[in-house]
Amino acid sequence: MLPIQQQLRSYGSAEKVLVFQRFFKTGPGQYGEGDEFIGVTVPLTRKAVQNHAVAMTYDEVIELLHSPVHEDRLAAVLVLVAKYQKADVGEKSKIYDLYLGNTEYINNWDLIDSSAEHIVGAFLTDKPKVILRTLAQSESVWERRISILSTFHWIKQGKAEETISIATLLLGDTHDLIHKAVGWMLREVGKRCSEQVLTDFLDTYAATMPRTMLRYAIERLGERERKRYMGMKKHSF
Repeated sequence: MLPIQQQLRSYGSAEKVLVFQRFFKTGPGQYGEGDEFIGVTVPLTRKAVQNHAVAMTYDEVIELLHSPVHEDRLAAVLVLVAKYQKADVGEKSKIYDLYLGNTEYINNWDLIDSSAEHIVGAFLTDKPKVILRTLAQSESVWERRISILSTFHWIKQGKAEETISIATLLLGDTHDLIHKAVGWMLREVGKRCSEQVLTDFLDTYAATMPRTMLRYAIERLGERERKRYMGMKKHSF
C-alpha cells in the first residue's frame, strides 16, 4: 500500500461510506454502480495529496488511479493536477497523455470536475482541440463529461467559443450527468464571458435542449428571461 493510501485510510469513516454510496449513486443500474468508498472527505483527501504529491512517481500515480477505491482515484487525479501546475512543457505533455490514457478510471463526476480543466483544458490552450470533439462523441459518459468540463479553463479566461461548440455537440445526449454539466458550463459562459453569447445559444436551442440542461443554463438570468426560455421549452411539445 502506498503511503498516500495509508494516510487516506487513517481518515476513513464507516458512517461516511454509507453517505457517499448514496450520494454517488452506487446502486444497481446507477452511474456509480459498484464504486467502493472508505469515507474520506474531499478536504482530507486534498490534505493527503498535499503531503505526498511531490514525492510520488508516475508509476505510483497510475497504481493509485487504478484502485477500486473512489478516494484513491480522486487523490490520483489531484496529484496529477498538482504535478501539472509545476511541470515543464515535456512533463505537462506526459501528464496529459497519462490522463487521457486512463479515462476508464476517471469514472465519476467529482474526479472529472476537479481535474479536466486543469489538465486537458490547460494543455490544449495553444493547441488544436479536435480531441474534445472526439471525447464528446465517445460512448463513455465520463469522456463526454471531460470534453465539456475541459472548456471551463477557457471560460475562466473569458472565452466561450469551445464551450459553445462542445455544448452544441452534446445537445442530444441522453445522460443526466451530461445535461447538468453542459447547463453548468453554459451558465458560466453567461456569468464569466458574455450573457449575450448565452442568450444567443438559448434563443436557438432552448426549445429543444434537455430540460435539466436548460434549467442549469438559465439560473443566473432574470426571472422574466427564465420564464421566457422555459416557456419556449414547454411550447416545443
